[in-house]
Amino acid sequence: MTRTTGTPTWLDLQTTDLEIAKRFYGELFGWQFEDSGPDFGHYTMITKDGGLVGGMMDVANYPTDGSVPVPADGTKSAWDVFLAVDDVDKRLGLATAHGATVLFPASDVGPAGRCATVADPAGATIAMWQAGDTEGYAFTGQPGTPVWFELMAQDFEAAKAFYTAVFDFNPVAMETPMEDGADTDASSYVTNGPEAEASSGICNIVGFVPESEGSWWRIYFAVDGCDKAVETVQQMGGTLLDGPEDSPFGRIATVADPMGATFQLCSPGEAVR
Repeated sequence: MTRTTGTPTWLDLQTTDLEIAKRFYGELFGWQFEDSGPDFGHYTMITKDGGLVGGMMDVANYPTDGSVPVPADGTKSAWDVFLAVDDVDKRLGLATAHGATVLFPASDVGPAGRCATVADPAGATIAMWQAGDTEGYAFTGQPGTPVWFELMAQDFEAAKAFYTAVFDFNPVAMETPMEDGADTDASSYVTNGPEAEASSGICNIVGFVPESEGSWWRIYFAVDGCDKAVETVQQMGGTLLDGPEDSPFGRIATVADPMGATFQLCSPGEAVR
């Protein structure tokens, strides 16, 4: 079944050391890896118990013929988020009309699909994916798989307007109070639809994240126990950046892999209501 436009459908890691990344994430999440071969710059597919999770690639292996999207900053390790679209070319046109900058133009990725990458008006990198043979990652909610996606936005109102116009977001104020008991409202956090159906959120970070850090998308991966997962991150050469802390959605921590790519750990079973 074709995924609704605006739904996160793929994720990939641009890394400066593929072998270290495989060891790190393999130990942390139990992932398996399959090399797609030289025609695709040795793009590596990630699976978990047979289900697709995403992909990763050493930035040094990018082909020069345009067959694989090149990251905007080839020296930086980072996770990229892809949103499903019905028509890449149409959505790319909408994106540029609403202030986005094209980082990688619309391009076919073999029979898998068609993609493009832009920087939204606040500078956050977001990719779009029109599925061919590959619909996207398999959502299971199980440990080692993505369970939430979130835009950290310096210009909250502009972000809502952009993702509504380009990706058909339906911004809805998050209903669940945060861990400190404070209610959220439409000026601080919205999901891309009613909470029970939502797959991503937009967070207003003005006032608690320096403007110099810009805006960015981040990914939450499920784990069995957050504190234990943090220990594994550190043992494997990664870094704890924030947390762990309790929330209504689980115990959460922000970490970085050994090359500096950041992501979130979330243990839904440790949710505090």
